[in-house]
Amino acid sequence: MDEFVRFLGFVNLQLNGNDIPRLEMMLMPATFSSLVGEFMATSIPKYCVTLVKNTYHNGHPDLIPSSRFPRDAVQYSHEGVEIKASRYARGWQGHNPEDSWLMVYVFDSNRPADPRNGIPPRPFRFVQVLGAQLAIGDWTAAGRSGTSRRTPTAAVNDAGFRKMMSNRIYQIPATSIGATAPPPPLDPPAGHMIP
Repeated sequence: MDEFVRFLGFVNLQLNGNDIPRLEMMLMPATFSSLVGEFMATSIPKYCVTLVKNTYHNGHPDLIPSSRFPRDAVQYSHEGVEIKASRYARGWQGHNPEDSWLMVYVFDSNRPADPRNGIPPRPFRFVQVLGAQLAIGDWTAAGRSGTSRRTPTAAVNDAGFRKMMSNRIYQIPATSIGATAPPPPLDPPAGHMIP
């Protein structure tokens, strides 16, 4: 997490020097969340040599056991850890309900719409990291109508949320909450997919 904060600080310093908006202000919120998650999935194996990043394009999960699959690539497996990053404290979504380990990095940062909404700049910060082994029953699938173009999704339900909350890996110190911004909202807007 410290590496990501340093990375973002370095990038934003360079952008600022060229009169370009900060990265979290430039990218769509879902794209920025995806960047945070991809950074974590790439960084964790440096500290946990029993895991590697899944090299299969859009493979699941993001992290898999080292040397378990040929070329460290698998399209789908129950073995490993799926990584998500979100500005929301719950309501995390994926494409399918599935049995898998899930690790969620909850963060707080600005969004592109903040300036027009009168929200001042604030530093990026991680708020929580949660992880648990979820079962298919810990997800609720969201269907779609025949005319919808929305990607089908599944959301972590209350049972899954309780599992995740019972296994906090990191929690921002209580003295930091409210220091620069309120804690992240609990639920995303309706129809919003969290990458």
